Amino acid sequence: MATPAILVIGPSWIGDMVMAQSLFMTLKRRRPEVMIDVVAPAWSLPVIARMPEIREAIVSPTEHGEFALGKRRRLGQSLRERHYQQSIVLPRSFKAALVPWFAKVPLRTGFRGEMRYGFLNDIRDLDKRVLDQTVKRFVALGLDRGEVPKAVPFPVLHSSTLQQEKARAELALNDERPAVALMPGAEYGPAKCWPLTHFAELAVGLDKAGFAVWILGSGKDRAAGDHIAASSPAINLCGRTGLEQAIDLLAYCSHAVSNDSGLMHVAAAVGIPVVAIYGSTSPGFTPPLTSKAAIQYRGLECSPCFRRECPLGHLRCLTEIQPATILAVIKGDS
Repeated sequence: MATPAILVIGPSWIGDMVMAQSLFMTLKRRRPEVMIDVVAPAWSLPVIARMPEIREAIVSPTEHGEFALGKRRRLGQSLRERHYQQSIVLPRSFKAALVPWFAKVPLRTGFRGEMRYGFLNDIRDLDKRVLDQTVKRFVALGLDRGEVPKAVPFPVLHSSTLQQEKARAELALNDERPAVALMPGAEYGPAKCWPLTHFAELAVGLDKAGFAVWILGSGKDRAAGDHIAASSPAINLCGRTGLEQAIDLLAYCSHAVSNDSGLMHVAAAVGIPVVAIYGSTSPGFTPPLTSKAAIQYRGLECSPCFRRECPLGHLRCLTEIQPATILAVIKGDS
């Protein structure tokens, strides 16, 4: 008899992919014998490689937002011989449901959305009051219909001491002082970004307190990192690391300070204390999934607005979070 297997259509964002591990963990705890494969963007492979629950990551042939019917059909047809028992579709778009349908997976599970009738045959209603967090919504798709997640396992991205040493050596980072990672970027927009002047002031304070300061992010964050490094002793690594190196550097750090971003979720999953800064978004909806989180959230009357830019023009939800407060949190933990 063939080994039972599930095909998951994964999300397109770093933070969501990390949170999806809670679903993978739930599936394996309920059915230890089941194999889990994930259709995922190529950039996410270093993250998935640190998840022992996954048998194989299948690289999606499409770019984010690309419909590409032919590519999806060819991928689905190539997967038919694997005879998956079930597919779980995490994105709520119509196009995300196509690969399992072309693969002829008999049970295709996902939330109602974008007229996916027929393409999904196990359509779940999304009660946003009950499933009030992204991670709960992911986990719920791995449960029986109508079942509500009672306990959500936290993601755990594995990083060994050897992997951490290798990453530091590749970037010529010494281990003379404990390191704190600063993550100033956020894909969603400036209303999620703590002021760069605040990050720089925090970096100066951390240096005086005996910490090395590393700025992590993608190439898009390089200018922000340069701004912080220009007025502080921080080392700007934005755009200089791959995602695999970023995972290992974060695992080495004593703390991370981050906007509500994908790297915030990576930092939480590697097990270090995370100071998570929230502006336009809500720590109730996408919290860092760790017991070691210190949430910085003003909770103003206009928060959370979930806007890319502050509609009132003052950005008080972020500017009023002071560097001295975060420095005190980190020094108190150390």
